[in-house]
Amino acid sequence: MTKATIDINESKIKQYVEPLRSENQEIRTQLDFGYSYDGKIVEIYEIRPLWNNPAETQNIPFVKIRFYKSKQLWNLYWMRASGKWELYKPFSKSTCIDKIIGVIREDKHGCFFG
Repeated sequence: MTKATIDINESKIKQYVEPLRSENQEIRTQLDFGYSYDGKIVEIYEIRPLWNNPAETQNIPFVKIRFYKSKQLWNLYWMRASGKWELYKPFSKSTCIDKIIGVIREDKHGCFFG
């Protein structure tokens, strides 16, 4: 979905992800962070080279935030080692994206950054 302007939610997500990225270009080639946002689903991911082909990169998602328009709620999910998304408990829902980002930043249970 292409937009002429960034909406306020995407702006907040970008403000969260940008400081995660290293300023050192050499480090960025080994580990970088990015996000995708389509208006209702956000995925925050690591960008790393493939172990068997360092010339190619892969995106490894570790955060998923989904907006349910009917409920006006954001739900927070984390990626289990099995590769399946799981609702982040005890705090999993909020009407405010800032609160969700605060929970990710705090990472109280080590689900996002280990």
